[in-house]
Amino acid sequence: MVYKKKFILNYMYDGSLLFFLAAFLSIIVGTVAGFGTSTIFLPIALFFVDFKTALVLVAVSHLSGNVGATTFFRHGLDKKLILLFGVPSILLTVLGAYMVVYIPQNIMMIILGLCLLFYSVTFLLKPNIKVAANRANTIFGGGLSGLLQGLAGIGGPIRSAFLISYDLDKFRYIATLAALAVLIDFTRLPIYLSNNLLEPQYYYYIPILVVLGILGSYIGKRIVNIIPQTMFKRMVMVAIGLASIVLILGGLKV
Repeated sequence: MVYKKKFILNYMYDGSLLFFLAAFLSIIVGTVAGFGTSTIFLPIALFFVDFKTALVLVAVSHLSGNVGATTFFRHGLDKKLILLFGVPSILLTVLGAYMVVYIPQNIMMIILGLCLLFYSVTFLLKPNIKVAANRANTIFGGGLSGLLQGLAGIGGPIRSAFLISYDLDKFRYIATLAALAVLIDFTRLPIYLSNNLLEPQYYYYIPILVVLGILGSYIGKRIVNIIPQTMFKRMVMVAIGLASIVLILGGLKV
């Protein structure tokens, strides 16, 4: 009996280490690409916890990593773009967060994955294609990403797909995406918590994820500093393509 309890405790401990390692690595990738923390971490988190718990813990990781990125890249913040993209994002994040208990998650993930795969392949084959950086596209992109962030916990690829086509330099791109993500996370997390999506046994994960978020975003910033701007956009497009495949496979497994 004692041996069995010890085995279970060791298993839980090892599982937690893997969970936190996945969080840390996904935050680094998310900082460098401007998105990806949720896209990478959410499917992995589902190996350890149920979907609703994963949704909250990934949101905490996402928030802490983007608070760090916003701080470290603060000189690149585009306030006008944040306002135009952020307001519809926040409004539709609220709607998506309340709808999360009603909409099948696998369907949303597959549809989003297919759209992003088409987008990334198209832009990699025809890199000169651009989305017009006008008010209508910005508001539409903000609303769509907010709805998906609240509903499925993943909106970063949509925000990235819109903003990377605006020809922002890498520092403005990352800073703006991170600030938008912070606004959205501050909107959806209280709703998740008020609906009791996180069990008390996972509360101790929160401070650990906050520390990993700050540390991971700092390491990500150091990596971004050495990546040439000409390589950066292509790298982000490849990341969007990989994220789309992860989403499709995750949707098929749910």
